[in-house]
Amino acid sequence: MLSRLARPAAAAAALRRGLATTAQNNAKVAVLGASGGIGQPLSLLLKNSPLVSRLSLYDIAHTPGVAADLSHIETRANVKGFLGPEQLPECLKGCDVVVIPAGVPRKPGMTRDDLFNTNASIVATLTSACAKHCPEAMICIISNPVNSTIPITSEVFKKHGVYNPNRIFGVTTLDIVRANTFVAELKGLDPARVSVPVIGGHAGKTIIPLISQCTPKVDFPQDQLEKLTGRIQEAGTEVVKAKAGAGSATLSMAYAGARFVFSLVDAMNGKEGVIECAFVRSEETESPYFSTPLLLGKSGIEKNLGIGKISAFEEKMVAEAMSELKASIKKGEEFAKNFK
Repeated sequence: MLSRLARPAAAAAALRRGLATTAQNNAKVAVLGASGGIGQPLSLLLKNSPLVSRLSLYDIAHTPGVAADLSHIETRANVKGFLGPEQLPECLKGCDVVVIPAGVPRKPGMTRDDLFNTNASIVATLTSACAKHCPEAMICIISNPVNSTIPITSEVFKKHGVYNPNRIFGVTTLDIVRANTFVAELKGLDPARVSVPVIGGHAGKTIIPLISQCTPKVDFPQDQLEKLTGRIQEAGTEVVKAKAGAGSATLSMAYAGARFVFSLVDAMNGKEGVIECAFVRSEETESPYFSTPLLLGKSGIEKNLGIGKISAFEEKMVAEAMSELKASIKKGEEFAKNFK
């Protein structure tokens, strides 16, 4: 299947290449939560891209300073900071893409689900503003727990009568980035040439790396495969522990978020064959939301490429992820239905 996932060279290159500026490279992008640990480096990477013509930065603190700082960088994106709820509508006006890393980070001992109570309200409030002020924009949710915040976003858009499942994405790209890196390390390969699709969800055992579909093809003994899979699933916790209370994965998440946004904007600009995995509304499994490789296009998801042929080990992981996935989705949906 991965032959059709002509990624890393393509998707990661979106972060590196010096694109010639064309009339199409005029994406208006908003970052909601732009002053935070993910928001600042993410905004820096977006400012550095010739694909972005306008960068609107929103947060409840410090955005004027972040925007002033970034605005001095010698790239074409016009940067403006917006502070507090009263400035949010203006921030969102005319946006093509909205990226939401807002919320509290994970600390040692916390699960992504422990973040739910705080981050669920933040995501519901921000996506409600998106539904009102930029209903046609592509919405990219980074705020955890993604397995719940994407169902929340969908329900909020439904409430406003502007729901389009092809435009709402849970950004799981960091799982793919980690899988590519860890496989490359073990096999002595260039990570930019490795492509591992990661399906399922974006927490613990719902993260399902399809090593059997890796390009180039790689083989691991079962014990090493299980250890590698476990490391990919718990890589976020690895960073939380290493930072010893000072935060979670912010820099690698900013990289992954930027990679996804650049792929999405490339596809919106008419580039063909752009494929990324993301957690979206899905009919590929019994779970109503599921991450699989997606062919992106001008209007968001052009085609869900599905799971493809997988190993017995991977099939078992999919089956074991279902109950947790469905519970997290239901939790998000119920929260949104009661959210005022």
